[in-house]
Amino acid sequence: MEIDFVITWVDGEDPNLKSKRQSYLRGYNYEEREDIAAPTRYRSVGEIGYCVASILRFAPFVRKIFIVTDHQDPGLDGFIARYFPDNKVPIEIVDHTVIFRGYEPYLPTFNSLSIETMLWRIPGLSENFIYMNDDFMLTAPVTPEMWFRDGKMVVYGYWHNTLTALLARKASSLFHREAPMKWRDRMLNAALLVGGTSLLRFIRIQHTPRALSRSLYMRYYDEYPESIVINLRHRFRHKSQYDSQELNYLLALHQDKLIVESATPLLAYYDPTHHSGERFETLMKQLETSPTVRFLCINSLDMAPAEESERLTRWIEKTLGVSLNLD
Repeated sequence: MEIDFVITWVDGEDPNLKSKRQSYLRGYNYEEREDIAAPTRYRSVGEIGYCVASILRFAPFVRKIFIVTDHQDPGLDGFIARYFPDNKVPIEIVDHTVIFRGYEPYLPTFNSLSIETMLWRIPGLSENFIYMNDDFMLTAPVTPEMWFRDGKMVVYGYWHNTLTALLARKASSLFHREAPMKWRDRMLNAALLVGGTSLLRFIRIQHTPRALSRSLYMRYYDEYPESIVINLRHRFRHKSQYDSQELNYLLALHQDKLIVESATPLLAYYDPTHHSGERFETLMKQLETSPTVRFLCINSLDMAPAEESERLTRWIEKTLGVSLNLD
């Protein structure tokens, strides 16, 4: 089986991109809302290097790595040459203009939900591929069977009642004039879009690398082209958008081509806005002692206290055998 990895990445501090983003933000308070366009959503502190290094180190089956950007290049050539001198895995930069071909009026976009909707259009992408945000990384050897098994995709998550999610959304709207867009809501929107048994329950995807099927996207959007526009028409995150990976999984589920498993033994997750102090110590103990952890997700490393950021970075670089400092 050919398996490619796809990574989305942005350097939000790049002057050109920052200026472009600011021009579309005028008149809105989006930067004040973490759920829409807070600066941390676009800030890069080197996670892309760790992400790529972890694939090369721990996923020897990878055929190709695609990095999707907006007229940018993470500049990893020297880094790869130093730490992976014998690397034979092609690493290709794919611009938004390539995957949005035919949908140019929706560019530029600063919306990860929109970008993720179009990843299946990468030229030459394998049928079965694994998607990772640039803040995901592998922490130990992995196998293809962790994502593709017995002709089915494996998704790491758990079941959520659709009615319960709808009631929670309604309650939130009663208490907030501008209710924040929750992680759950975009998956709920996908369930409502697909319908059928998804109106009873859907999958709460956990923060792990995600197996996806290119042909499932292709067939669905060929039949329902209006569904693709639902996500593309918003340059910044919007409550009407759906999670395109959830869509892929629910389509597979309806064809009995999905395995749902918990990520709990495999996943270590760090969000400095919620996991500092004692919870950070628990995370480090998990990373240092658990034999089952394979995935690490770091949400907004730029917001971490310096001592936590330095300690976590030291662990990552020791585990991957790399350093972002090439001096």
